[in-house]
Amino acid sequence: MAISLASISRKRSISAPRVVVYGVDGIGKSTFAAGAPNPIFIFTEDSIGTLDVPHFPIAKTPSDVEQALGALYSEKHNYQTVVLDTADWCEALIDADIQATHDAKELAYGKGTVKLAERWRALLAGFEALRNDRGMCVIILAHCEIKRFDSPETEPYDRYQLKLSGRSGDVLREWSDAVLFANYRVAIKKTEIGFDKKVSRGFSTGERLLYTNDRPAYRAKNRYSLPDELPLSWDALAGAIAAGRPAEVEK
Repeated sequence: MAISLASISRKRSISAPRVVVYGVDGIGKSTFAAGAPNPIFIFTEDSIGTLDVPHFPIAKTPSDVEQALGALYSEKHNYQTVVLDTADWCEALIDADIQATHDAKELAYGKGTVKLAERWRALLAGFEALRNDRGMCVIILAHCEIKRFDSPETEPYDRYQLKLSGRSGDVLREWSDAVLFANYRVAIKKTEIGFDKKVSRGFSTGERLLYTNDRPAYRAKNRYSLPDELPLSWDALAGAIAAGRPAEVEK
């Protein structure tokens, strides 16, 4: 393709989203993904529960995941969204495969994490093909973990992040259009304890939210200029993306 000044465009278009949602256990990540348009799930753990959704047999190897992606790419179907549930269990399958096919010398000095990231790139290429050639939305779910962050600007602090190896998490973050942290809204209540002193205690309101922008307490990002908070629902996210304006969160 010839590149010239005539090829410059400013037209805004929205392709099918590539969304990573991670969060605390049991908050409803799978239920969120089930609300997306006509989804098909690729489970790497037995987290189906009571969800009534189409899904492949639970993947036991990375090859199972790859075959599911291949079937969605080559066979006729009406699914509009592919969901990987979950990324960290998928990484465990990839890591087990790497350990089984390489000796300790080949994986020494951090080479194992490099190979893990390379396998993730290859797997994401399959999801990318479904998005680009089949117009499918991609949702990747993951658990979270709390890790210490050694900031060059402040004292070290703990924050929520993807429960993946460092390189793999970076690959997933760079590839996705949005990395969203799912958690309960936390309110602060101050209690008098006497002698003009107060103690602040946090408590959950039970409201489930998606946090969309990076903060010291958690990693997040988005390419859609989303508000800082959204209700934990696909409709709220899709509406905010399409309209280019915040979806209301009740206070």
